[in-house]
Amino acid sequence: MPWLQLKAHIAPEQADTLEELLAAEGASAITLQDAHDEPVFEPERGTTPLWNETVLTGLYDDLEDVEPMLDRVRQAWAAEIPDEPCPEIEYELLADRDWEREWMDGFTPLRMGKRLWIVPSWHDAPDPDAVNLLLDPGLAFGTGTHPTTALCLEWLDELANEGLLHKQTILDFGCGSGILAIAALKLGAAHAVGTDIDPQALTASRDNAARNGIADEALALCLPEQLDAGQYSVVVANILAGPLVELAPSITGQIAPGGRLALSGILANQADTVFDAYLAQGLRMDDPVERDGWVRLTGLRPAQ
Repeated sequence: MPWLQLKAHIAPEQADTLEELLAAEGASAITLQDAHDEPVFEPERGTTPLWNETVLTGLYDDLEDVEPMLDRVRQAWAAEIPDEPCPEIEYELLADRDWEREWMDGFTPLRMGKRLWIVPSWHDAPDPDAVNLLLDPGLAFGTGTHPTTALCLEWLDELANEGLLHKQTILDFGCGSGILAIAALKLGAAHAVGTDIDPQALTASRDNAARNGIADEALALCLPEQLDAGQYSVVVANILAGPLVELAPSITGQIAPGGRLALSGILANQADTVFDAYLAQGLRMDDPVERDGWVRLTGLRPAQ
């Protein structure tokens, strides 16, 4: 079945009004997208900021009387916001396509390091003898496709290849989907703890662990305030630069003497600030690794 798609470029403050008007006309779906690949970093908790220029799209299964519908939207806009013109709304017909299949075809297995693969559930593993982590791209909270996650996965793979992960304990601080903790366990770690401020992330982590055959006792999950005051041989924190700096003493305190740390979620222009914060905690920091404007920092807590 073909679809009618309406599209408008809007300012953030126009989103709520236009979304309500298009929904009142029977939209089957409404989406908001970034018009210029402009990231929004570190929003305040409880807020959902939009981009400076946002593309609002409405999808309809009724293809008739498009122009009368647009006239009604413009009239309703004028009644609600008389001093501001209604955004220009374009429309087009979308041919009937298997959207789910096209979405799935866009994701293929990803190799991380020498022997770790991220494999979507609908694909066969390219190398059955490799360490294959089953995780569907499109699930929320991190899937391995972003440079920050990929850099951390590659670092874990390096540790495993050097024998530095075998039977070790790991803390995944800000675990999201649990991808880093699960990867560490599949690469040979003995036990992992994942913590996140979002309860939905903990649920996603548990589901992903089960998908990968990880027993509940191998991966403990908790909110940050429930985290025990233990120490771990490996700590990873893929969050954002601001929280990483603020939490530097706490995160460093979770690293066992002789243990290793990886930090990501850091923009290149933020790297020095985060680097100095952990250097001040007495860690021996390695040179930053950068990819696509994102940086991974690693370090070692001295044994003495």
